[in-house]
Amino acid sequence: MKHILDELDQRRADARLGGGEKRIAAQHKRGKLTARERIELLLDSSSFEEFDTFVEHRCADFGMEANKIPGDGVVTGWGTVNGRQVFVFAKDFTVFGGSLSEAHAAKITKIQDMALKTRSPIIGLFDAGGARIQEGVAALGGYGEVFKRNVTASGVIPQISLIMGPCAGGDVYSPAMTDFIFMVRDTSYMFVTGPDVVKTVTNETVTAEELGGAKVHTSKSSVADGAFDNDVEALLQMRRLIDFLPANNQSGVPQWPSFDDGERLDASLDTLIPDNPNKPYDIKELIGKVVDEGDFFEIQAAFAGNIVTGFGRVEGRTVGIVANQPMVLAGVLDSDASRKAARFVRFCDAFEIPILTFVDVPGFLPGTAQEYGGLIKHGAKLLFAYSQATVPLITVITRKAFGGAYDVMASKHVGGDVNYAWPTAQIAVMGAKGAVEIIFRADIDDPEKIAARTKEYEARFLSPFVAAERGYIDEVITPRSTRKRIARALAMLRSKHVEAPAKKHDNLPL
Repeated sequence: MKHILDELDQRRADARLGGGEKRIAAQHKRGKLTARERIELLLDSSSFEEFDTFVEHRCADFGMEANKIPGDGVVTGWGTVNGRQVFVFAKDFTVFGGSLSEAHAAKITKIQDMALKTRSPIIGLFDAGGARIQEGVAALGGYGEVFKRNVTASGVIPQISLIMGPCAGGDVYSPAMTDFIFMVRDTSYMFVTGPDVVKTVTNETVTAEELGGAKVHTSKSSVADGAFDNDVEALLQMRRLIDFLPANNQSGVPQWPSFDDGERLDASLDTLIPDNPNKPYDIKELIGKVVDEGDFFEIQAAFAGNIVTGFGRVEGRTVGIVANQPMVLAGVLDSDASRKAARFVRFCDAFEIPILTFVDVPGFLPGTAQEYGGLIKHGAKLLFAYSQATVPLITVITRKAFGGAYDVMASKHVGGDVNYAWPTAQIAVMGAKGAVEIIFRADIDDPEKIAARTKEYEARFLSPFVAAERGYIDEVITPRSTRKRIARALAMLRSKHVEAPAKKHDNLPL
């Protein structure tokens, strides 16, 4: 028996070496961890249970039958993050460059199926060169099997992709269908076709970083939701993100111990809004003072900064936060902001995460660039997402809520459950000056009359009380009591249940 156990230990040791010491050293030289080192950091100590350690490819072409390595370029299994079960697969760049073969794909799909059966989150760590060309269509078929499962699991279990090296060709589409994509600066990149193909087809000379690096995908394309400086930071932040997310679409948000009083008042919020209505302030200051212990995990921080999205907790329970940011473009809604917020709202709704919306929006961004770029359809995505959401919706209007943007930002009319306004709120079709110049066009050449009319308009319409009189605002609250009001509203709405009409699926304005 001992020699059998010794052989098992030796086989395991060989499998854990992946592509061998030289390739592991090369991986470290690039500033990257190996697949197994990454899993070790991501999961709780000693919690990883590996599947398919000894799987090998079955390709017999191009001399591949003589080149087999246990694991075949991907490490798969399950473990825990702060005691909560997750499934994980990590591409191993030291083995065939992490390229996907038929056997490699089968290992991933097995883990995807297990994650769906057990209703547990799944995290994919990508560091690979695409399909294994020696296998041809078999590798492409493997991709298709993975993609199909991404779609099946969407909205059922959280799916997270962490790009930690190259991710090219067919490899990019699996992350693209997951809920969140994060990258590592300087060592990761994503693109459908690489720099060499781009040079051949379009005659553009571009580096991998310029074509699909973390900066491109977090600030321009919005493909990625965030980027981190190195592997260690990225993995630790994934542990933090998992703590905010439900295990599945029916489990409810996780409950963590909180040392922050739900009844806490914050007097500094009473002076957050400047006296000058055109002067900006940082909405993140408000978010930080409302959520438990100031802990806010922002999503897509580098893209469409005029709207802020992310996760926080109130009394230990996760909430999704959407907030206009007056510091960027005065907080207007444009195409990018609308798409960013709509996707976030839909994720929260799919996983029963209550949504807290802070509103300070002067309207939609005007101009030919926006109209030609489909602002109407992109703005409709956010309107559609809020209108469709059945999770608790709590809205706080801090200052401006003008025009159609007032309706779109989780107003009472599109399904807001509890809608509060600060005394500084201005709810109207547009700003006072613009409105007066339209209504009293005949007096436009008389500055005194226009000034008087503007003051009259401000008194009549630029206050929260007109909306409150009609029940569009449930209560005008003191800024200092915002956290207390939100905590109570969330507790009240915990049993919210909405019956929707039967349908196959909606037709989202894509």
